Amino acid sequence: MTAFPLPPAMRRALDLAAVAAEAGEVPVGAVITLDGEIIAEARNAMRGTLDPTAHAEIVAIRHAATRLGRSRLDGCTLWVSLEPCAMCAAAIALARLDALRFAAPDPKGGGVDHGARIFAQPTCHHRPDVLGGIGEDEAAGQLKAFFQQRRRTNEKGATREGDAPISC
Repeated sequence: MTAFPLPPAMRRALDLAAVAAEAGEVPVGAVITLDGEIIAEARNAMRGTLDPTAHAEIVAIRHAATRLGRSRLDGCTLWVSLEPCAMCAAAIALARLDALRFAAPDPKGGGVDHGARIFAQPTCHHRPDVLGGIGEDEAAGQLKAFFQQRRRTNEKGATREGDAPISC
C-alpha cells in the first residue's frame, strides 16, 4: 500500500500534538489555514494555563480571529489531530469556518461524528465541510501512547501537578 504525504497543515497539527504531550497535555494540535497559508496554530494547554477552555481548536480560533481582525473566519480551514468536542464544534460553527479536517475520531468525547453531533443539530446555523481520518493512525498512536504512559504513572502512585482534591 502506498502512503501519501500528509497535507502540510495536518503535519503541523500532529507535530503540535506531540509538543502538547511532552508538556503533559492531551496530545491535540490545531492549525488554521487561509488560502493554503497557516495563519494560526495551537496545542492543548488546559493544564498549563489552568483554563479548561484552552483546547487547541479554541486557542487557534482566537489567534486566527485576532490575526485577521474579525470574528468570522470565512474562507478558513481548521486542521486538528482529534475530532473536536462539542464545545469546539460549537466554536467552529460560531466562527463560520468553511472546513474542518481532523485526524482521529473520538467516539467518547467527539462532538462532530460522535456524541452531540453539533453540526447535525437543527439549531446549528453553520455547517462546515467535514472530512476526518487524515493522519488518523499517527494521531491515534499519539493518544494511545499518552494515555498508556499516564496510566503507568498513576499505577505507581504518582500524582500530577494540579490533581489534588478540591475542598469547598
